[in-house]
Amino acid sequence: MLRPAGRGDNLRKLSARISAIAATATGLFHASAAYAQSNLPDPEGSGAIVNAVRWLQGTLLGTVATVVAIIAVASVGFLMLTGRINWRYGATVILGCFILFGAASIVAGIQSSSSGL
Repeated sequence: MLRPAGRGDNLRKLSARISAIAATATGLFHASAAYAQSNLPDPEGSGAIVNAVRWLQGTLLGTVATVVAIIAVASVGFLMLTGRINWRYGATVILGCFILFGAASIVAGIQSSSSGL
């Protein structure tokens, strides 16, 4: 028999959505800081677009992304401590934040190790 969705289920779904939104927003704009395409010149006439994208990247990787990641980790940590979500899921969210914010260093390390081959 199916049981109706309780408050814990709704809270778990909300936490999952917040974490997914934080990971998506951070991942979308963090890729350009990965030094993978830093040697390519900008096309002519794209100065305004490039400046707008750089402003958006700086905004979303600066204070906004940090605050969203802090809220996601805090909410997931609280849900883990109260027993509302699995510890493995909570550790995955926290590890994802480390990987997203450290993507530039990870890519730089991979590039430096592959350039020596």
